[in-house]
Amino acid sequence: MSPTDQPIIKNRYFLLTCSIIFLGWTIIQTFILYWYGIELGTAIKDSLLSATTITLACYVVANALHYYQPGKERVVYILVWVISLSILSLSGSYYIVRWLIEDPVYREFVKYSIPLRFVAASLLIGWMAVMNLLWNIQKNTSENERRKLDAESLAREAELYNLRQQLQPHFIFNSLNSIIALISSSPDRARQMVFQLSDFLRGTLQKDDKALLNINEELEHLQLYLDIEKVRFGHRLNLELTIEDYCQDCVVPAMIIQPLLENAIKYGVYNTTGQVDILIEITKVADFLGIQISNPFDPDHQVSQKKSGFGLRSIERRLFLIYGRTDLLKIEQNENTFVANILIPQ
Repeated sequence: MSPTDQPIIKNRYFLLTCSIIFLGWTIIQTFILYWYGIELGTAIKDSLLSATTITLACYVVANALHYYQPGKERVVYILVWVISLSILSLSGSYYIVRWLIEDPVYREFVKYSIPLRFVAASLLIGWMAVMNLLWNIQKNTSENERRKLDAESLAREAELYNLRQQLQPHFIFNSLNSIIALISSSPDRARQMVFQLSDFLRGTLQKDDKALLNINEELEHLQLYLDIEKVRFGHRLNLELTIEDYCQDCVVPAMIIQPLLENAIKYGVYNTTGQVDILIEITKVADFLGIQISNPFDPDHQVSQKKSGFGLRSIERRLFLIYGRTDLLKIEQNENTFVANILIPQ
């Protein structure tokens, strides 16, 4: 239900309520008067007049509370309204009944029944006022909850975007430095790397941080990144990818694997001269897609990959913002092998 529909629905609801009050009180009062021996015609006249004035008072208080919503400290105002409207409705029906019905005995009966009529009018008008207050409270609570959810969503989007922007410059600067180094020694490779970097960044800008992509789309984008890194490291970088057949329909957040691969290349290829094998295994485990990336590292020349990788912290934070869980990233560091495992709920 949209916010613009709420006033219309509310008006219809309270018009229906007023109609029920009118019919219900007419029937109840007529039955009570007839039970105590009042002539049926007289009972119906009195009941219709009383129900009309009470219904008008209910509509007035409902309409007033539609435009004015008192705070908790001003609830006494509602009580004053209820009592005042009860007195007005009772006075109106009392004098009209005395004017329409000439029987002096019945006039005296109406006079002695004023306290009971006042209690009945106050209860019905007060009930209508309470209904309006509860409606307003529920509406305000719903609006506050919606605003809170909108604010949290905007904050999550801003944080996801900030994480993306923190990851990209590091990769871009490294790529630009490699291009500069290749310009003089290998201009063709430098030109190729510029085109590859352009394709990669174009694909990155077109992706939403919260979008879920098919695993094959994510791997295609990952291949662009890998092509750039292979220009930098040549034969030293070897990537082995295995993916199970029944993972083809799985989805992952956009660019969730690239920071992990970048982290593996940083700690697996830097400060080494030989070939480095990085393994990516993608499997389906129950209702999760499992992605495991393994890379070798030299503990004598590198600090702990587990403690220093910003990419790992950003992935953990993104998974929490998207799925609301902190147990989707697991990392293991052995003597000379580092393994990162992420689980993507399907």
